Amino acid sequence: MKAFNEKLAKWINATPSTDAGINNIQVPGQVEHLVWQNRSRAPSQYELDFVQHLIQAFNNDVTELDALTDALNQQGFRTVAGEVWTTESFSKEMQRLGY
Repeated sequence: MKAFNEKLAKWINATPSTDAGINNIQVPGQVEHLVWQNRSRAPSQYELDFVQHLIQAFNNDVTELDALTDALNQQGFRTVAGEVWTTESFSKEMQRLGY
């Protein structure tokens, strides 16, 4: 199984063709259903680690944003820039990652 949508990765910065079926993400009648249809690349190690730290926080019944950023900081997980988490940096990171 593919980890990301290879067609999406090629399409993101391309100029779409005006011809039907050419350079489209999906060609009618030839749609390959992917688990990760919205991913243009495989997740980075940072992103995979981020998920694990979020799961750990959620398993400890963390449900509020302030508590979540505190939990990430207590776990020693830092932003991609190496900074401690704030509610603002967490929100910006979720926007950057597309969630």
